[in-house]
Parts: sequence; C-alpha cells; structure tokens
Amino acid sequence: MAVRAKTQQRIRYGRHNMDYVLLAVVLFLVGFGLLMVYSASSYEAGIEYGDSAFYLKKQGFATLLGLVVLFFVSKINYKIWQRFDLVALAASVVLILLLLTPLGVTKNGATRWLDLKIGLTLQPAEVAKVGIIIYLASVIQRLEEHGRNIIRTPKGIAIIMVPPTIVAGLIYIISDNLSSAIIVMGIAVAMLFVAVPDYKWFIALGAAAVAGVVLVVVIATSGDAEGGTFRMARIRAWLDPEAYSTDRAFQTIQALYAIGSGGIWGKGLGQSMQKRNFLPEAQNDMIFSIICEELGLFGAMTVILLFVVLIWSCMVIANKTIDRFGSLLAVGVMAHYAIQVILNIAVVTNSIPNTGITLPFISYGGSAVLFLLAEIGIVLNISKKCK
Repeated sequence: MAVRAKTQQRIRYGRHNMDYVLLAVVLFLVGFGLLMVYSASSYEAGIEYGDSAFYLKKQGFATLLGLVVLFFVSKINYKIWQRFDLVALAASVVLILLLLTPLGVTKNGATRWLDLKIGLTLQPAEVAKVGIIIYLASVIQRLEEHGRNIIRTPKGIAIIMVPPTIVAGLIYIISDNLSSAIIVMGIAVAMLFVAVPDYKWFIALGAAAVAGVVLVVVIATSGDAEGGTFRMARIRAWLDPEAYSTDRAFQTIQALYAIGSGGIWGKGLGQSMQKRNFLPEAQNDMIFSIICEELGLFGAMTVILLFVVLIWSCMVIANKTIDRFGSLLAVGVMAHYAIQVILNIAVVTNSIPNTGITLPFISYGGSAVLFLLAEIGIVLNISKKCK
C-alpha cells in the first residue's frame, strides 16, 4: 500500500510538471528559424517582391498561429486523441486525394498544396504525419490490450504497417513527395520497433533496404547517362555532382560551396554570398547551408545539439509516461523529428541524393511549422502526466 501511495503521489506531482527544457529549446529554434528565414530570403524577396521581409512575414504569421495551436493543444488531455484515431487516418487520406481536385496547387512541377480559399495553403503530407502518429499509437495500444503476442504475428504487423504504407504511397504517387513518404514510413517502422522489439525482423528489414538501395544505385550508374527517370538522374548527380554542376547538381554544389566557405566561425549573420541568387530556394531545404556559411561550424553544431536535446527530451518523456498510448505518441513525434533532421542535413551535405525536405522550425514553410508545433503541444501535455 505504501508503494502504491508513493506511485500515485509521483503521478499527481507529474501532472503539473511540464517539460520546460523541451519548450525552451523549441522556442529558441522557432525564433532562430525566423531570423534565418529573413537572412536567407531577404535578397531574393527584395528583388522579386520589392519587400525583403516578404518571406519573414508569411513565416511569422504561420509561426504565431502554430504557437497558439501549441498552447491550446498542450492544454488538451492527450488521451482524447485516441478517440479520433480513425478520423486522423481518414482525414489524412482525404486531404491527399483532394490534391487531385481543382483545390490542388502546383509549384515547381509538383502538386503538394491545397488552396484553402482564404489566402492560405495547406500541405496534406504534414497533416498525414501527425495523423499516422495518432493512428498507430492507438492501434498498437489496442492490439497490446488483446495480448502482446498478437502484435508479433503477421496479422498484427499488417494491421500496423498497411495503413501508413497506403498513406505513404498516396503521398508519393499524387504529390511526388518522396521525402514525406519516407518520413511516414520511418515513423511507422520506429513505432513498430518500440512495440515489437524483435531485432531479427528489423535486421532483415534493414538488410533488405540496404540491398534495395544498392540495386537502385547500380541500375542508375549502369544506365544511359542522359536517360532514365528523374529519380535515377538525381542519383547519378549525387554520385558525381561535378559532372552535373550546371543543372541537376547545381543546388547541391552551391550548398557545398556555402558550407565550405563558412569555416569555423562563419562570415557573420546576414553576410552569405550564396543566397544572392547563387543557391536556389536558400530559405527552404538548403537553409542549413546558409547557417554553415554565416555562422560556421560552431553555429551548425549548436543547431544540431539543440535538435539532439529536443529528440532526447521526447525520448525521456516516452520512457516516463504513465500509459502506453502517451508513450507511443511521444515516440512517434521523436521519430518524426529525428528522421527529418537527419535527412535534411544529409541532403545538404550531399550524403544522400537530393530530395526536398525541410529542417524543422528553421526552413520556410507554413504548414510544416504549424503541425510541428502542434506535435510539440501534444508531447508537452504528455510530459505533465509523467511519473
């Protein structure tokens, strides 16, 4: 009885103990992101729109809206989201399918946004990431309530993995967004790994993935240098960027120039040369290279360290949560951030082929920052109810 009383006391205390370290890191990244969006986009915005703060204003509005969402979501009991697991999944699918309607907005050859007809656009892939986290956390908990062995069967694994596979496939086919499709599948695999820590399955899956990547690379390098699909062309440009420095690898080469010229301490905030019409879309996927150029290795490592603290905080919250659903929600958010940060930095440094993916809280993108902050709101509410 004494042990039970102490446990209940710890839980009651934890309900008022929000993770302020996580909140502080997120607020710093958000503020730093706005600063870097202005720095990276001011030159281009001044030329194209006559307003150097054009991108900053749009990102600032989305960020302010996201902070309001974070505040309200952090006040909502996270267990409520379990009631909307099927709604979250269905909404994700419906929004992606709406891209095929006149509401779909095409930019740079890809239809990835919905026109909300109120002067705002929405990227369904960002909604899908949150929806998949909520759906999988709920489904895994429900399966475990019927016995832990069920989730280890082929049927249990199919129940978990088929819906995110369908969502990822729709994202890739309809919006031609490979990076978001990879993130959705990565989130699903990470949550499945937590639920079924059976290493032999994941070792086999990892081996199959590596074999598939090697096969794709071999096919890309053995084919006609000018033929093949767009994806194959990107792989060839990744393997030999100098050979494609004027077209397919132009953005990558310019990003590497920015990284190399920054040195240890950087050129100084706002002093980037690559953002002056040399590096395309500097405020989006390649903003990390501008950080390296202006703030140097020191600034880049500081940003990476902050993301490590963020991801670590999510992991600690997942370990201390009093119920399985909350733990899985935190794991899903942690996986989302970890995968997206790793992929973005890997693309910028040419460690993997170029695929459009933003750096959380820092890259320009209203839908992304809005739903990323909503996820943090969920995790902050979970942290209030930790042991």
